[in-house]
Amino acid sequence: MNFEFSNNLNYFQTGIFNVLNDKKAELIKNGRKVFNLSVGTPDFKPDKHVMDALITAAQNTDNWKYSLGDSPELLDAICIYYKKRFNVEISNDEVMSIYGSQEGLTHIGFSLCNKGDIVLVPNPGYPIFEIGPYLSGADIVYYSLLPENNYLPDLKCIPEDTLYKTKFMVVSYPLNPVCATATPEFYDELIAFAKKYNIIIVHDNAYSDIVYDGKIGGSFLFHEGAKEVGVEFYSLSKSFNITGARVSFVIGNSEIIKYFKMLRSQIDYGIFTPIQHAAIAALSGPQDSVKEHCKEYEEEEMLYVEVLQV
Repeated sequence: MNFEFSNNLNYFQTGIFNVLNDKKAELIKNGRKVFNLSVGTPDFKPDKHVMDALITAAQNTDNWKYSLGDSPELLDAICIYYKKRFNVEISNDEVMSIYGSQEGLTHIGFSLCNKGDIVLVPNPGYPIFEIGPYLSGADIVYYSLLPENNYLPDLKCIPEDTLYKTKFMVVSYPLNPVCATATPEFYDELIAFAKKYNIIIVHDNAYSDIVYDGKIGGSFLFHEGAKEVGVEFYSLSKSFNITGARVSFVIGNSEIIKYFKMLRSQIDYGIFTPIQHAAIAALSGPQDSVKEHCKEYEEEEMLYVEVLQV
């Protein structure tokens, strides 16, 4: 038979991390020592209380059924956590879980975009920032992040005829892969900008806990008016060393959450209940290891820089 496949595959091919993983396996097979700087998966262990919560929940046979959504306990846990961690008040209708930020960033465009809508995407930026909107039929327009502007977008340089056609803008700080952080003043400017041009802001906050030099990672939603213009993705993967569990949240504007939930109800039956219990334990339990591991990341970074400068 002569199979014909989607033209979408011509746009993005195989994911870069799969390509690098195959290359890593090949090098190891040939006896080479490999320092893996590709996909960001922690080499720290999850906290015992998180693993114990999953194991205990998995022993209850009722928890092996479809979850059909987020438990009230999980929603309460993320609301309490966001207040404690970021000083951001959120209600249960302003949050939903997703199978990792990657999955959420892939699908949210389907609930926001019509074919031909423009989505503003950072350059450089994480690959899924553009792949998700592309799959939803949007037209991608890149905005540049330059060192002379501290890797912040120059919002005044984006043409107005583009802005009036833009449906949403992807923003990510701390920024993968550049590691830049944003200032409070930038977020205030961004929110005013979004209101002026009626642009939804989709903020990826996956690395808010991996911040060095005595700084504290914040939340886009902390800034006045943020929930009026957009949503934020927050991930447990890096902070709590549970990348394989695939637990993240979309938090912010209740109307965006409502329609994204509607979309995902057609393709998803909810996060596995024992993993929800693990997420509750991570959010509600001791946070000491988050800071300890961040310090170790910083020490490792300094070592890498020293080695690479030799």
